[in-house]
Amino acid sequence: MNIAIFGGSFDPPHIGHEKIVDKVIDSIKLDKFIVVPTFLNPFKSKYHFEPKIRYELLTSLFDGNEQISISDYEVLRNKATPTIETIEHLNTLYNPKNIYLVIGSDNLEKLHLWSNFSKLQKLVTFVVVSRYGYEAKNDIIQFINIELDIPVSSTSLRESLNLDLIPTKIQQKVKKLWKTE
Repeated sequence: MNIAIFGGSFDPPHIGHEKIVDKVIDSIKLDKFIVVPTFLNPFKSKYHFEPKIRYELLTSLFDGNEQISISDYEVLRNKATPTIETIEHLNTLYNPKNIYLVIGSDNLEKLHLWSNFSKLQKLVTFVVVSRYGYEAKNDIIQFINIELDIPVSSTSLRESLNLDLIPTKIQQKVKKLWKTE
């Protein structure tokens, strides 16, 4: 079994996240693609939308695709969870032959700071998705590079409140959430 794991804040999920999932599925032979929203990114001090809301948005976004599942592992832990702990949990749960960890190229610069990075390197094959403004190169890891330059980030999206960058399937839910803040 080959699985891909794509973790992140998804605060909120946007068209870039959706396109990353589609592109990785088209590029790598996978049995399962697991999206893992964080409770709180270990490198951040707060979130915008509640973890449970982000989990529900992702579940709605990818509903209908049996190859994709949304994991509530980190959300239910109710604390920032290092990636290595999630990988170990999913490794035990699925016992895959290969684990592909999908990250954006913006993460390469701080990858060596991730908890138990050397152990993580042994457990996964990194899949680095190029991101607008970040070059996908480093001297730390070998990785599969997938080019997909989409100039959107959740941070810029929250600042602009541009619903055109939200997948159609969840636009109305996100619009309602922004209005109730």
